[in-house]
Amino acid sequence: MENSINKEPNFLVKGWKKFTNWWNETGRKIDKWSKRGKPIRRKLYLNRTLYLMMFPFLLLFLFFTVIPVLMSLYLSFTYYNMLETPKFIWFSNYLTLFLDDQIFITALKNTVILAVITGPVGYIMAFVFAWLINELPDRIRPIITLVFYAPSLAGNALAIWTYIFSSDSYGYANAFLVSFGLIQEPIQWLTNTKYILAIVIIVQLWMSLGVNFLSLVAGLKGVDKTLYEAAAVDGVKNRWQELWYITLPSMKPQLVFSAVIQISGTLGIGSITVSLAGFPSVDYAAHTIVNHLQDYGNLRFEMGYASAIATLLFLASIGLNKLIRKIISKVGE
Repeated sequence: MENSINKEPNFLVKGWKKFTNWWNETGRKIDKWSKRGKPIRRKLYLNRTLYLMMFPFLLLFLFFTVIPVLMSLYLSFTYYNMLETPKFIWFSNYLTLFLDDQIFITALKNTVILAVITGPVGYIMAFVFAWLINELPDRIRPIITLVFYAPSLAGNALAIWTYIFSSDSYGYANAFLVSFGLIQEPIQWLTNTKYILAIVIIVQLWMSLGVNFLSLVAGLKGVDKTLYEAAAVDGVKNRWQELWYITLPSMKPQLVFSAVIQISGTLGIGSITVSLAGFPSVDYAAHTIVNHLQDYGNLRFEMGYASAIATLLFLASIGLNKLIRKIISKVGE
């Protein structure tokens, strides 16, 4: 009995020693193998622990981002209605979009207008407000930051705008204009093609102070204050020079992140138009590319055509992203 008890620990110790020896020997062989290969092979070996920690995220990113994007790209060249096998039709979906689909052209025009106006203006507004808030005392700054960020937190924030631009005389905009004698009859704000797009622009600008705004506040907060003292010695004379040569270059990562968020927000405008003007809006006056994508993807289930729209939107996002990065890289030069 005693001999069996003594032999069992010895067996476990010997097994563990064999495993550790094998592990160490394998590690030495992989180390030699990495030294004989290209530099990237050595880099992968030295950072193997980091890549191992990243592996779960990379796996999720592969299955839920990369593969769906590739599948969408493939389906954009097919006719696929979710009931039949996809039929390869080459560039037919893209040709139909630009040559035969007048609603898509309208959506493209509306999206470009919204992106050109709300993108740069919203980005500049976010930075200006973040810059001004950064100058406030420490006790007041968190409160003002919350006030500006609150619209992004409120899930039903768009409801206030439906009250403001209500079509009857009880709407705030109509009541204000009637009380001052500027109009005689209530204006149909959300059903009049003259005003719908302008209202969407106003609401989008109001809601643009979101995550990108907070990132800019954090970037301004992280600028090293000693740089301003050194710049004063080097000849920087006013706040505008400090902004261009010190503040903006010191927060380039936050500027790029904010720009990416702003791009995705402007090109992804869709829920605002549906909440304000319905789906579809009158004469498609507020119809965007996202609305067109939802129409063919969620309602008509023409997934090949919807994938072509999504691919165009994806390529536009990448192009704008590269353009913004190039512009931001020149800040401070």
